[in-house]
Amino acid sequence: MEKKLLNLLTALCLVSLPFLFKGSKMRENLVIFFSKGVIAILIDAYVVGTKRLEYPVRPFPKIFKTNIIYTVLFFPLLSVIWVKLSYNDHFGKILLKSLLFSVPMSIGQWYFEKNSRLFKWKKWTPFHTFTSVNFTLFTIRGLVGVLKKLDKVKSA
Repeated sequence: MEKKLLNLLTALCLVSLPFLFKGSKMRENLVIFFSKGVIAILIDAYVVGTKRLEYPVRPFPKIFKTNIIYTVLFFPLLSVIWVKLSYNDHFGKILLKSLLFSVPMSIGQWYFEKNSRLFKWKKWTPFHTFTSVNFTLFTIRGLVGVLKKLDKVKSA
């Protein structure tokens, strides 16, 4: 079952790629995607390396200790979607929209940890997922804010 879920997630991510990376903000979306990928890799490597979280079923288990589908595909794509949805919002709306992503992610990870072999929590809880998702979302959103300001300075 786990392999089928991972294959489904991979397929959904790959199908969404052309839709998320079209338009005038393609450069910015690529920066978001790759930046979130780097942040996710660093956090995931630390969390797995300190044995707080384990991925018993993952692609390329002899090469990677993390689940690269989540780390370099799924989470970065979610960040691109989140930034698109919150691009022109004020802080209150950004905060609310971050909850729309982090709460379901935390509940979903908790569910799959209990009912599958996709995750194994050792020193990890849904609160850790909630915190790490929000941290990375706001870090990326801050980066986008800096890019927006740089574009304004460049245009002036």
